[in-house]
Amino acid sequence: MITVWVQELLKRLFKTMSIIKFFKKLPLKEKRVTWATIITILRLCLIPIIIVSMIFQEWGVAFWLFVVASFSDVLDGNIARFFDQRTFLGACLDPIVDKILILSVFITLAFVQSPLFSIPKWFVFIILIKEILLLLGALIFIMINGKIEIHPTILGKTTMVAQVFFIIWLFACYFFKWVPVKTYKFSLSLVLILVILSLFDYIRVGLGRAKKLGFLKS
Repeated sequence: MITVWVQELLKRLFKTMSIIKFFKKLPLKEKRVTWATIITILRLCLIPIIIVSMIFQEWGVAFWLFVVASFSDVLDGNIARFFDQRTFLGACLDPIVDKILILSVFITLAFVQSPLFSIPKWFVFIILIKEILLLLGALIFIMINGKIEIHPTILGKTTMVAQVFFIIWLFACYFFKWVPVKTYKFSLSLVLILVILSLFDYIRVGLGRAKKLGFLKS
């Protein structure tokens, strides 16, 4: 059973091997750089500045830059919808930049000497594993379907929002020297639960799509 599944996967892989070809076939309007895309790119440029400010423990700077980056995520999406600037390029770039931002901040928090309480390395490891599994799942789906589709689930969006607010709250705690240990433990546990639940939610959605495509038998 597994051998047949792998053989079928490899067949489809070679059939739809080049993602570059897929991009080349897209109409120009789907690859154009819009104002929404520019805002997304600017958010990407903010990431190294945020990381450097964290390394030097400039928590006030890190706080405001992260708030600006988070606000830009809301702004680019609304601009794309309101001004009809939704493109395939923007749809791909936006979630990728979001993940780079969140992962970069969490990894830095785990290794930087924080003034109060730091993020456990195992917590970051779980988030990394989740993102790697989602990436592998997305690549397999591209091989199966021959298309690149990005449809975040409600639970996935909720998890992202929770992570953003958790980071903002942490930066505020570091800057103002707050030590709400109970709130910290509760928030950490809540984000962890959401991360795990969202992973299983994406797996459920992915398996459902694979069955619809006839790749998996019911």
